[in-house]
Amino acid sequence: MSSDLWSFSEITYSRRGVERACLQLQSKGANVCLLLCGLWLGERGVTFDEQRLKLLRDIAGPWDAEVVQPVRALRERWKVAAGEDAGLNNLREEVKTLELEAERLLLLRLERVAQDWPQDEATDLSAWLEGVAARATQLDHDALHQLRVAVSGT
Repeated sequence: MSSDLWSFSEITYSRRGVERACLQLQSKGANVCLLLCGLWLGERGVTFDEQRLKLLRDIAGPWDAEVVQPVRALRERWKVAAGEDAGLNNLREEVKTLELEAERLLLLRLERVAQDWPQDEATDLSAWLEGVAARATQLDHDALHQLRVAVSGT
């Protein structure tokens, strides 16, 4: 696995079923960047604890609310009209790129705070996954399982 969170996220997200699982959890209120960070931490063997989770949420929450969500909302609002207007479609693609960059910057912030946490102390990434997804309106255990399988192969 890649040592940096962004590369890990790109590789993991491209695996079969991961995008669908992430989007399912996102539709229920989970933050995909936190999900990917939880997978990264679990894969690295970082022990889960509530203080670490709170620190990650304190970083992700405001950035997601103030930066990622408004950009995503604009992109989604233009979806139908962009199908009929090539110029608007081009703008929508630029907004999509901006949204991805906002997520990349969030992942860098999350990595920065977590990069020195001791590794190889834990073997089960379930605690991280369930912790970062806990605020979802309804926990989708199938989607969480798909993410576990994508990283650990089990």
